[in-house]
Amino acid sequence: MDLRVKKTEGSIRQAFLDLRRQKPLEKITVKELCQRAEIHKSTFYSHYEDLYALSDALETQVVEQVIFGLRHPEYVFERPAQFTRELFQGYWTQDERIQILFSGSRSGRMVEKVEESVKQLVFRQHPEYARNPDMHIFLSYTVYGGYHAYIRSRDLPREQVVELISQLSERGKELLDQQAGRSAPLAPEERG
Repeated sequence: MDLRVKKTEGSIRQAFLDLRRQKPLEKITVKELCQRAEIHKSTFYSHYEDLYALSDALETQVVEQVIFGLRHPEYVFERPAQFTRELFQGYWTQDERIQILFSGSRSGRMVEKVEESVKQLVFRQHPEYARNPDMHIFLSYTVYGGYHAYIRSRDLPREQVVELISQLSERGKELLDQQAGRSAPLAPEERG
């Protein structure tokens, strides 16, 4: 990427983040973004279709960083507590941007995008679960329930909240396995 294009892109993104700290997406105009980024409107439109496309690009970048932190995505079925800890470590690394980008009318988009990304990642590694409605429910519960509990418990110690959510994920998977009449999948070291 050309250095000028890279600088312009960085300027647009930083100006947008600065404005999002102050107001909801719906209240931001391209004109004020361009003034803050010190660019022409035509320059903005050469990079993005509109402010929503810019917001979506930044949101996707944050979600990719969260998902990138999942060192063991297969643990969602084998060791759900560890998977949950890794997922929340990813949230922590992106916490400031999550609070900025996923506020107001955008608040529900974070967990939607994370769920979609987690399912793609997990079902790529475990295609046998892709058509299993129980596994879809378990993943949705783990991602949505854990995320919302974490967000609503910001006043409590992080580690305490994540540890409880992790243990609940573990118990949920155990219950799912019991109801299905099957044992939990073997951990990698147990497979031999």
